[in-house]
Amino acid sequence: MSSNLGSLGLGVDIGGSGIKGALVDLDAGALSGERQRIDTPHPATPEAVAEVVGRLVAHFDWTAEVGLTLPAMITGGIARTAANIDPSWVGTDVRSALGRRLPGPVEVLNDADAAGLAEVRYGAARDIPGVVLLLTFGTGIGSALFVDGRLVPNTELGHIEVGGIDGEDVAAAVVREREDLSWAQWAERVERYVERLERFLWPDLIVVGGGVSKRADKWLPLIRHRSRIVPAQLQNAAGIVGAALAAAENRGY
Repeated sequence: MSSNLGSLGLGVDIGGSGIKGALVDLDAGALSGERQRIDTPHPATPEAVAEVVGRLVAHFDWTAEVGLTLPAMITGGIARTAANIDPSWVGTDVRSALGRRLPGPVEVLNDADAAGLAEVRYGAARDIPGVVLLLTFGTGIGSALFVDGRLVPNTELGHIEVGGIDGEDVAAAVVREREDLSWAQWAERVERYVERLERFLWPDLIVVGGGVSKRADKWLPLIRHRSRIVPAQLQNAAGIVGAALAAAENRGY
């Protein structure tokens, strides 16, 4: 593939267990072909991750801009935190560290922010004015906040305290599995978290993503809430699609 394929982009989603990449149809907001996955190296240092990303990009014979997500807060291309990757990422110029292995320009952003961009452009929040909040329930709770379609980057709303406890320690999806909670028991936890969140924000729409969004019918109807809440539409493709979109539109954070 080459950079003259105007409606195509390449997104790479760097996670704690796997690094996934795919070509993206930027007109449709969908993967174009098979997603490729390589296990995240351990330790997941910048050098080790860059080597894997280089292999993924080479697989697609791609020489244009690449969008990358990272489980970290990113400002000015610098990683300020590191979740489920090596602590040596903190303070790293991510564009520089990964760009040395890639033939084209690099854009990098937080993984939840990337998923939010995809949902706002193509998915459940498309054409929704006002305040939109994406929440991803997984190992933690990620968040992406939008005002009239514009991203407010690097929010950490998963860490709002619920009863004196970090919100994601109460209501992340992994908590349901670890404590063997029923859907109803976990929904009660999520309700408490959302109720706390709604004391600080008045979203016009909340989009819930992560793997549990596939089974939203099991728990979302059980939650009482002020804001309108809907499941994400792009699900596992959202991070890759959002990364490719950010690169195509040169949206580095």
